[in-house]
Amino acid sequence: MVVISAEAVKELRRQTGVSVMECKKALEDAGGDKEKALKLLGVRAGATARSKASRTLGAGTVASYIHITGQVGAMVVLSCETDFVSKNEEFKELARLIAMHAAAMRPENTQMLGAQSFIKDEGKTIAELIADATQKFGERIEITDLAVFSLQ
Repeated sequence: MVVISAEAVKELRRQTGVSVMECKKALEDAGGDKEKALKLLGVRAGATARSKASRTLGAGTVASYIHITGQVGAMVVLSCETDFVSKNEEFKELARLIAMHAAAMRPENTQMLGAQSFIKDEGKTIAELIADATQKFGERIEITDLAVFSLQ
């Protein structure tokens, strides 16, 4: 059995925002390999999101982004289950980043948006960002509305 240091758990938690216990378990399951642990957490995030898919969305936030040129902008509604999560600054920042992505990539609908690679991390799709947030916050999270505006 591999001994997992508190520092390794702390670093993985800092990087992912996932609970200490989940980080420790992922590191143990990965034999202490941080990259394998990150992949395990990604797989588990998807499973967590699927398990929460039937929960009711009762809260959320509207976020907007207007490009510096003033020629394009976007608004998204990022929904969640409770006000506790919707008022969280990290949740609000996620919504803003998704709006910024939407302004840049101009998807036609939320399904298309979810399938796109995130502009700030091409290794993840928007849907994977949402799955990660679902794992982190412990609630169902979904982009429920989208509007992109452009002068061009």
